[in-house]
Amino acid sequence: MNKDSDITPFAPTSPKIKKISDNLKQLGRIGFWLQTVLGVISGVLLLIAGAAVLSGQDKTPGIELGIFCAFCGVILVGLAVIFSFRYIQIARKIQSADPGKRPTQASTLSLIRYGLIFILVGILLSILGAEALSGIVLVKVLTLPQVTLGSDPNRFVNSVDLLIVQANTNTIAAHFAGIVASLVLLDRITK
Repeated sequence: MNKDSDITPFAPTSPKIKKISDNLKQLGRIGFWLQTVLGVISGVLLLIAGAAVLSGQDKTPGIELGIFCAFCGVILVGLAVIFSFRYIQIARKIQSADPGKRPTQASTLSLIRYGLIFILVGILLSILGAEALSGIVLVKVLTLPQVTLGSDPNRFVNSVDLLIVQANTNTIAAHFAGIVASLVLLDRITK
Protein backbone atom coordinates (compact mmCIF):
# COMPACT_ATOMS: atom_id res chain seq x y z
CA MET A 1 0.00 0.00 0.00
CA ASN A 2 1.20 3.46 -0.74
CA LYS A 3 0.78 6.50 1.44
CA ASP A 4 -2.05 7.89 -0.69
CA SER A 5 -4.33 4.95 0.05
CA ASP A 6 -3.87 5.48 3.79
CA ILE A 7 -5.38 8.96 3.62
CA THR A 8 -9.03 8.98 4.56
CA PRO A 9 -11.37 11.02 2.39
CA PHE A 10 -12.57 13.01 5.41
CA ALA A 11 -9.58 14.75 6.90
CA PRO A 12 -10.12 15.91 10.44
CA THR A 13 -10.86 19.58 10.82
CA SER A 14 -9.32 21.85 13.40
CA PRO A 15 -11.03 22.18 16.78
CA LYS A 16 -11.85 25.83 16.04
CA ILE A 17 -13.62 24.95 12.78
CA LYS A 18 -15.50 22.11 14.50
CA LYS A 19 -16.60 24.49 17.26
CA ILE A 20 -17.80 27.07 14.74
CA SER A 21 -19.68 24.36 12.85
CA ASP A 22 -21.26 23.02 16.04
CA ASN A 23 -22.34 26.53 17.07
CA LEU A 24 -23.87 27.23 13.67
CA LYS A 25 -25.71 23.91 13.71
CA GLN A 26 -26.98 24.20 17.29
CA LEU A 27 -28.02 27.84 17.18
CA GLY A 28 -29.39 27.45 13.67
CA ARG A 29 -31.67 24.65 14.89
CA ILE A 30 -32.77 26.58 17.97
CA GLY A 31 -33.51 29.67 15.90
CA PHE A 32 -35.23 27.61 13.22
CA TRP A 33 -37.63 25.87 15.59
CA LEU A 34 -38.38 28.84 17.84
CA GLN A 35 -39.07 31.10 14.88
CA THR A 36 -41.06 28.41 13.07
CA VAL A 37 -43.34 27.65 16.03
CA LEU A 38 -43.90 31.28 17.01
CA GLY A 39 -44.27 32.35 13.38
CA VAL A 40 -46.87 29.67 12.64
CA ILE A 41 -48.85 30.59 15.77
CA SER A 42 -48.73 34.27 14.80
CA GLY A 43 -49.69 33.49 11.22
CA VAL A 44 -52.69 31.40 12.26
CA LEU A 45 -53.85 34.06 14.72
CA LEU A 46 -53.52 36.76 12.08
CA LEU A 47 -55.39 34.69 9.50
CA ILE A 48 -58.27 34.22 11.94
CA ALA A 49 -58.28 37.89 12.89
CA GLY A 50 -57.81 39.04 9.29
CA ALA A 51 -60.75 36.95 8.14
CA ALA A 52 -62.91 38.47 10.87
CA VAL A 53 -61.83 42.00 9.91
CA LEU A 54 -62.38 41.41 6.18
CA SER A 55 -65.83 39.97 6.83
CA GLY A 56 -66.76 43.11 8.72
CA GLN A 57 -67.33 41.19 11.94
CA ASP A 58 -65.79 42.85 15.01
CA LYS A 59 -64.22 45.59 12.87
CA THR A 60 -62.29 48.11 14.86
CA PRO A 61 -61.72 51.45 13.15
CA GLY A 62 -58.04 52.03 12.34
CA ILE A 63 -56.93 48.43 12.85
CA GLU A 64 -55.82 47.88 9.24
CA LEU A 65 -52.33 49.41 9.73
CA GLY A 66 -51.67 47.18 12.72
CA ILE A 67 -52.75 44.08 10.82
CA PHE A 68 -50.66 45.03 7.78
CA CYS A 69 -47.55 45.55 9.92
CA ALA A 70 -48.23 42.27 11.73
CA PHE A 71 -48.54 40.35 8.44
CA CYS A 72 -45.31 41.90 7.15
CA GLY A 73 -43.61 40.91 10.41
CA VAL A 74 -44.79 37.30 10.02
CA ILE A 75 -43.55 37.20 6.42
CA LEU A 76 -40.15 38.38 7.63
CA VAL A 77 -40.18 35.67 10.32
CA GLY A 78 -40.54 33.23 7.42
CA LEU A 79 -37.45 34.72 5.79
CA ALA A 80 -35.60 34.54 9.11
CA VAL A 81 -36.48 30.84 9.33
CA ILE A 82 -34.81 30.39 5.94
CA PHE A 83 -31.69 32.12 7.25
CA SER A 84 -31.64 29.82 10.29
CA PHE A 85 -31.90 26.84 7.96
CA ARG A 86 -28.99 28.23 5.95
CA TYR A 87 -26.90 28.37 9.13
CA ILE A 88 -27.44 24.62 9.51
CA GLN A 89 -26.42 24.02 5.89
CA ILE A 90 -23.29 26.14 6.27
CA ALA A 91 -22.37 24.19 9.40
CA ARG A 92 -22.27 21.04 7.28
CA LYS A 93 -20.17 22.71 4.59
CA ILE A 94 -17.69 24.02 7.14
CA GLN A 95 -16.83 20.46 8.16
CA SER A 96 -15.99 19.52 4.58
CA ALA A 97 -12.68 17.68 4.20
CA ASP A 98 -11.84 19.90 1.22
CA PRO A 99 -10.95 23.39 2.52
CA GLY A 100 -11.86 24.78 -0.91
CA LYS A 101 -15.50 23.75 -0.41
CA ARG A 102 -15.79 25.45 2.95
CA PRO A 103 -17.46 28.85 2.98
CA THR A 104 -15.18 31.70 3.94
CA GLN A 105 -15.50 33.41 7.27
CA ALA A 106 -16.46 36.60 5.43
CA SER A 107 -19.31 34.90 3.53
CA THR A 108 -20.59 33.25 6.72
CA LEU A 109 -20.51 36.53 8.62
CA SER A 110 -22.20 38.28 5.68
CA LEU A 111 -25.05 35.74 5.74
CA ILE A 112 -25.52 36.24 9.48
CA ARG A 113 -25.52 40.03 9.03
CA TYR A 114 -28.16 39.83 6.27
CA GLY A 115 -30.22 37.59 8.52
CA LEU A 116 -29.95 40.18 11.27
CA ILE A 117 -31.09 42.93 8.90
CA PHE A 118 -34.21 40.95 7.93
CA ILE A 119 -34.94 40.21 11.58
CA LEU A 120 -34.47 43.84 12.62
CA VAL A 121 -36.82 45.07 9.88
CA GLY A 122 -39.32 42.40 10.93
CA ILE A 123 -39.12 43.36 14.57
CA LEU A 124 -39.51 47.05 13.63
CA LEU A 125 -42.69 46.30 11.67
CA SER A 126 -43.99 44.08 14.47
CA ILE A 127 -43.34 46.78 17.05
CA LEU A 128 -45.09 49.38 14.87
CA GLY A 129 -48.06 47.02 14.50
CA ALA A 130 -48.13 46.28 18.23
CA GLU A 131 -47.94 49.99 19.06
CA ALA A 132 -50.81 50.80 16.69
CA LEU A 133 -52.95 47.95 18.00
CA SER A 134 -52.27 48.55 21.67
CA GLY A 135 -53.02 52.25 21.13
CA ILE A 136 -56.35 51.38 19.51
CA VAL A 137 -57.24 48.98 22.34
CA LEU A 138 -56.24 51.59 24.94
CA VAL A 139 -58.38 54.28 23.29
CA LYS A 140 -61.33 51.85 23.22
CA VAL A 141 -61.00 51.12 26.91
CA LEU A 142 -60.47 54.76 27.90
CA THR A 143 -63.49 56.01 25.93
CA LEU A 144 -65.92 53.54 27.47
CA PRO A 145 -68.26 54.98 30.05
CA GLN A 146 -67.44 53.75 33.50
CA VAL A 147 -70.97 52.96 34.61
CA THR A 148 -73.19 52.26 31.62
CA LEU A 149 -72.60 50.12 28.57
CA GLY A 150 -72.57 51.90 25.25
CA SER A 151 -74.72 50.88 22.35
CA ASP A 152 -71.88 50.69 19.79
CA PRO A 153 -70.21 47.23 19.99
CA ASN A 154 -67.22 48.49 17.96
CA ARG A 155 -66.20 50.61 20.95
CA PHE A 156 -65.59 47.56 23.11
CA VAL A 157 -62.36 45.61 23.17
CA ASN A 158 -63.17 42.35 21.43
CA SER A 159 -61.47 39.02 20.88
CA VAL A 160 -60.15 39.96 17.43
CA ASP A 161 -58.28 42.94 18.92
CA LEU A 162 -56.64 40.70 21.48
CA LEU A 163 -55.80 38.00 18.88
CA ILE A 164 -53.92 40.54 16.80
CA VAL A 165 -52.05 41.88 19.83
CA GLN A 166 -51.11 38.30 20.77
CA ALA A 167 -49.95 37.56 17.21
CA ASN A 168 -47.75 40.66 17.24
CA THR A 169 -46.29 39.70 20.59
CA ASN A 170 -45.44 36.21 19.30
CA THR A 171 -43.89 37.71 16.17
CA ILE A 172 -41.71 40.01 18.25
CA ALA A 173 -40.62 37.04 20.37
CA ALA A 174 -39.75 35.07 17.20
CA HIS A 175 -37.66 37.94 15.88
CA PHE A 176 -35.98 38.30 19.26
CA ALA A 177 -35.01 34.61 19.21
CA GLY A 178 -33.47 35.12 15.78
CA ILE A 179 -31.55 38.17 16.93
CA VAL A 180 -30.14 36.38 19.95
CA ALA A 181 -29.07 33.35 17.87
CA SER A 182 -27.44 35.56 15.23
CA LEU A 183 -25.62 37.73 17.74
CA VAL A 184 -24.28 34.69 19.59
CA LEU A 185 -23.11 33.27 16.26
CA LEU A 186 -21.37 36.52 15.35
CA ASP A 187 -19.67 36.56 18.73
CA ARG A 188 -18.50 32.96 18.51
CA ILE A 189 -17.36 33.07 14.90
CA THR A 190 -15.34 36.26 15.24
CA LYS A 191 -13.43 35.06 18.30
